Amino acid sequence: MANLSMMLAGAAGGAIGAVARYMVSLVAGAGLFGIAGPLATLSVNIAGSLMMGLFAGWVATAGPISELWRGFLAVGCLGALTTFSSFALDAGTLLQKQGLLAAGGYVLLSVGLSLLAFGAGFWLLRQGGA
Repeated sequence: MANLSMMLAGAAGGAIGAVARYMVSLVAGAGLFGIAGPLATLSVNIAGSLMMGLFAGWVATAGPISELWRGFLAVGCLGALTTFSSFALDAGTLLQKQGLLAAGGYVLLSVGLSLLAFGAGFWLLRQGGA
């Protein structure tokens, strides 16, 4: 059975990440299934991947961090912020409304730029020393 403290840490972080994700949607002007949705999701996936890379780089450089803090920050805050379930919905919506080229471009940009952002964040923290 999962540790209650870890679940609560993840839940607390998740609440923060979910609210942050919603705020990005409001700023992007997205309706529930509006066309600005993919832009908001793309933005948080790239930013969240950069933050995850920075966090992972920091942990790798600075040393161990408590499991509760990892659960709060990585699983909770960033896990709720980088909403790949929204990504799947947006890709499917683009495929239906705008076709394969738009959906394929969105998928390639989301995955490619998020991986590059993660790598950049990790590399930046490793180069800086902590």
